[in-house]
Amino acid sequence: MNSPAQILLIDDNPADLELTRDVLATSARVGRVVSALNGDDALAVLRREGKYAGATPPALIFLDLNLPGTDGRAVLQQIRKLPELRTIPVVVFTTSQAPHDIEHSYQLGANCFVSKPGNLHDFVSVVTAVEEFWLKIARLPRQG
Repeated sequence: MNSPAQILLIDDNPADLELTRDVLATSARVGRVVSALNGDDALAVLRREGKYAGATPPALIFLDLNLPGTDGRAVLQQIRKLPELRTIPVVVFTTSQAPHDIEHSYQLGANCFVSKPGNLHDFVSVVTAVEEFWLKIARLPRQG
């Protein structure tokens, strides 16, 4: 990735958002980090609607499943329906470890499923590893 990437964090837990944002801020590969506290705002950002009309498409999305209003499953389903969003990697990043949630997320088009670790050290390591894989190792199509 040549220029710093924009990341979209979709999570209703402000502490998890802040911690994830702080970890991503340490990477030279990450430019702007945008966050949405619910699925409806996330979809508005992704569709560039209303106050998000000038939003840049993210290079990577971290998506929690359990959101107020439109939940993460429905957000993922909508992302995969829209051709302009379809190639953006979506990492389901959630507290769930339920086999049904894992299987269903992949069926809906998630690129990977990561359970949020319960301790700070592992949380930082996981976010760093996900960012490194998707923005350093993986080859992604250019977003226009």
